[in-house]
Amino acid sequence: MRMHLNLATTDIEESVRFYSTLLDATPAKSLADYALFVVDQPPLELALDVRKRVQPARDMHFGVYVESADDVERAFARLDSAGLASSVEREETCCYANQTKVWAVDPEGRRWEVYTVRAESEEREESQCCCGA
Repeated sequence: MRMHLNLATTDIEESVRFYSTLLDATPAKSLADYALFVVDQPPLELALDVRKRVQPARDMHFGVYVESADDVERAFARLDSAGLASSVEREETCCYANQTKVWAVDPEGRRWEVYTVRAESEEREESQCCCGA
């Protein structure tokens, strides 16, 4: 099983650069107005379509779950070296779990996290995490 996600963009080149770095992959298909990523981890088909205007929702975010804090650190290094990491949280309690994550924002303003859950928690701690951001 593989999830399919289609996102609109006004700048295909910048979006391909961002998602290539986020997913650590190159597009399986890349045209002037369309790009398609097909990746095994996470199992995802991500299509990018060029539009004149894009209005992404501001009260949501997307995430890529990884198995370990080391995987998050590798994602942070990749995103940071490309100038794309917006913040990193290490061992923070958020949404009833202690997590380590790195945040990045795509060219259209969509927030993405690469994260792992270190332990479950009884606390939500909205003020410091994705739920309250």
